[in-house]
Amino acid sequence: MIRSSQVMRRVLIQLAVILASLGTGAAFGQMAKLPAIPPGAAVATFAGGCFWCMEPPFDKLNGVLATTSGYIGGMKQSPTYEEVSSGGTGHAEAVQVLYDPKKVTYEKLLDVFWHNIDPTVTDRQFCDVGSQYRTAIFVHNDAQRAAAEASKAAVDKSKPFKEPIVTPIVTATEFWPAEEYHQNYYLKNPIRYSYYRTGCGRDARLKQLWGATTH
Repeated sequence: MIRSSQVMRRVLIQLAVILASLGTGAAFGQMAKLPAIPPGAAVATFAGGCFWCMEPPFDKLNGVLATTSGYIGGMKQSPTYEEVSSGGTGHAEAVQVLYDPKKVTYEKLLDVFWHNIDPTVTDRQFCDVGSQYRTAIFVHNDAQRAAAEASKAAVDKSKPFKEPIVTPIVTATEFWPAEEYHQNYYLKNPIRYSYYRTGCGRDARLKQLWGATTH
């Protein structure tokens, strides 16, 4: 299942690239741009495996202004999907969340993050295997680190499963937006997205881990 699901995702990406190239030439392989941060807004960054699947749970929160899929935690400048997916750059697929702290707290974002990942495994998520699919909370300041550590401790105490939590909390490095065809993939390609998510076993494992508390 793991191998076939990884092949399935690559096929879906190839289809996305083809469709993008049928629009404008610039869309083919074009990197997305990070949205401007308005006054009073804040940024949070989470790695939870496939970034296609990490955008939807944050997008539906009142107070989230934008989500951007991208790469973080690696060595290479301006990495491409092909480079990151090979596992050779050290980057993880991640999602950067732009939010209004007056409407949604960082603690709420952390809660949504935990309930949308499998925090019991290292260098993989569901059908995707490799350090590029690792989980991590990338903190941008001391306040986020303290909140993340408190959240991790609370989840470890209340978790409905026996396995230990291995998701690390690390200092955020430069975040590189992914190619435009990756952004909002679940909205642009809902059927193919659903096919991948189901085939990867993401929802089945989340239900097994978190039960009715999944977000």
